[in-house]
This record gives sequence, C-alpha cells and structure tokens, in this order.
Amino acid sequence: MFSSTRLSSRHLPSLILRSLTTESIPHTPNVPPPPILDAAKPRPSRLHPRPRPAASNQRKALPVLPPLFGRNQLLTVPNSTRALLEDIVNSFEAPIRYAFAYGSGVFVQTGYDKPAGAQAKGTDGPMLDFVFAVTHPDHWHSINMHQYPGHYPLHARAFGSSFVSQVQAFGPGLWFNTYVPMHGVTIKYGVTTVDTLCADLLNWRTLYLAGRMHKPIRIIKDDARVRLTQQVNLASALRTALLTLPAQFSQRDLFTAIASISYSGDPRMMLPAENRGKVANMVERQEAQFRELYWRLAQGLPGVRWRVDSQMIEQDTSAHARAAHLKKLPEGLLTRVHARAQGRGPPREADESAYWLRVAGDTTLPSMLRSEMSDIVRYPATVQSLKGVVSAGLIKSARYTVAKVGKYWKGSRTNGPGASS
Repeated sequence: MFSSTRLSSRHLPSLILRSLTTESIPHTPNVPPPPILDAAKPRPSRLHPRPRPAASNQRKALPVLPPLFGRNQLLTVPNSTRALLEDIVNSFEAPIRYAFAYGSGVFVQTGYDKPAGAQAKGTDGPMLDFVFAVTHPDHWHSINMHQYPGHYPLHARAFGSSFVSQVQAFGPGLWFNTYVPMHGVTIKYGVTTVDTLCADLLNWRTLYLAGRMHKPIRIIKDDARVRLTQQVNLASALRTALLTLPAQFSQRDLFTAIASISYSGDPRMMLPAENRGKVANMVERQEAQFRELYWRLAQGLPGVRWRVDSQMIEQDTSAHARAAHLKKLPEGLLTRVHARAQGRGPPREADESAYWLRVAGDTTLPSMLRSEMSDIVRYPATVQSLKGVVSAGLIKSARYTVAKVGKYWKGSRTNGPGASS
C-alpha cells in the first residue's frame, strides 16, 4: 500500500499536466477550417441607401452618328483637288484626328480664277491652307519635328516640341507652319487640339476657328465629336446672322453676314494686310457651297421661310421669334449681350420672359451683336498675328506680310475706296 501510494504521488504531476493539455484543445471531429477572406472582394456597404459607384475619369467614346447627320458639311471638290488634299494629309506620320482645308486654294474665289490645286500643274496659284486637330500637341510636334524639321524655324527646333506646344496654347490655340512645299504645292497648316476646336465651335470663345468653319471647308479627316459641334456652330452662325437682318433679304445677304463674323474686329482688315473685298469675293464664287451648308439648317428654324427654288428669304421679326434665336446663341456671345442689357430695364431674375422679349425687341440688338463679335475676334486675332513671327520666323513672316499687303492693294483697286468687308 505504501508503495502504491508513493507511485501515485510520483506520477501525479504528469497526470495533472496531461489532463490540462487534453482539456485545453477539445476534440471536434469533421469541423471545416475557417474560410479565407478574399482581399480583392469589396465588403458590402452597411450604408442605406448605398453610395453611388465612383464615376470613371476616362472619357467614353462618342457613339456613331447617324449616316446622314451633318451631311451639309461634306462639300465636294474636284477629284484632282480631293486626291491632292488627301495625299498631303496622309504624308504626316503624327496622328491627326480631324483635318480640313479652306481658302481660295480649295474653293475658287473672285480674283483667284485659277482652279484649286493649280500649283500642282506647275502654274502659280494660291497657297493651300489646312487645320489639323490633334489630341496631344506636344507629342504631335515631337513626331512631326523629327519627320519634317524644315517646317519649323531654327529656334523652335532648338527649344523643342514642348516650347512649340506652349506657344500654341496662347490666344486662339494654334501653331502655324507656313510656306511649306509638299507634293508640288505650297501649303500652310495650323495645329490645334480637338478640345480647343470643339470649345470654340460651341462657345465662340475666340471665334478664330469657329469663324473659319462658318465658311466652306473641305473635310479630309472626320471625327464624330467635331462634326457634332460643327453642326452647332453652323446653326449659331445662322441664328446670329438672322438677328442682324430685316424681315426679307436675299441669300447673298445672309451669306455675307455669316462670312463677315470672323473678319469683324480682325486687325488685318483695318491695316493694309488683307484684301478689303475678301468677303464679297468669297460669297460671289462660293454661293452654292454656302447654300449647301445652311439651307437645310434654316428649314428647322421657326419663323424662317426659304424655299428650295428661291434665293429670297423671309423671317418673322417679332420679339417672340427673335427671342427664340437669341436664347440659343453661343455662351461667349450671349454673356456679353447680358452684360450690355444690364441697367436698361428690369433684371432677368425679376421676369425672365419679359427680359428676353425686351432684349430681342431692342432696335439696337443688331449693332450690339456686331460690336460684341468684333470684341471677341480682336484680341485672339491680334495675338495670333504676333505669334506668326515666332512660329514662322522673321524671313517667312516678312514674306507672308508682303503677300498680304499685295492682296490689300489689289482688293482696293478692284473694289474701290469704299469697299469694306
């Protein structure tokens, strides 16, 4: 008995330790391991209502436009001219999203009786003018400067593409390379961004690009976003011109009013640096192209009667009809009209309907619109003219100025001292 008691006391600590060990980890057969949490899977929100998902900063691609949308913008040119313009644009390795050609080198004007592309046949002809809209100007100029270094002056090549894109951003947002020989002709091409182009088409921020696109252009590379905003730009030009015209007028009066928008306030028209009869020359020889641009748009405007077989136009000039046009003017112009209308009657907040009728019925509205459009054009056009010395260099700038002065004196002799555009 004594021995058994001594054995039990000797094994007692180990028995106690074993019992404690087995009791701390209970036996639970067939229990699955705990699930592994997926770190990538977001936890459900406990908020009610649940917050909206974060909007993506990436701009979605514009859906495809209907096939006939903006067909009035697709003006035809002779096949030889079309092929020449396409060959020139396709020669650039840098990506171009939207490209158009304009001016007397594409569409014949009075005073330039030689057909467009006449230079390609070895005869003297007007310079071909282009505008390229790109996405990233710094990258574009870097590629183009590597491909065509001779298109840029020496200082631009020395400072690089970042310098060119920074200069481009000033004023209306263009960089012009001028007197460039390509495919047997001499061209001038301006580079801008798609955002700058569309902003001017919608809001008339500078009217430098929008004004050029009020007139006939030949689209070489198309873009859905630009075509959409260009249609708005054309409708804005039509409404603005109607607000400056009487109840009955000819289509030539309409086209002259539209073409004059971008030249009002341009310092070149006040100095001996541009043909004074340029607007009249353009409208006279391009009347068919102007009609193609604006006739279909006019059919959708209230109070406008312009038959397909007539060159005369009638419009409702009541305050209600003119207010409908006035409300849809571009923001850049309409903001200035609001500023001019302040203090002439009850404020807009008091009675908005009465405000629009009062402004639209004001007999000084046509002169007010012309004055404000001149103010919009003046500063950007002046800046772009001064930028020409930087972008073209002294030699090309002097050559370009001499050519413009020659056009001025030629226009003065043709149109007389009282001619004005």
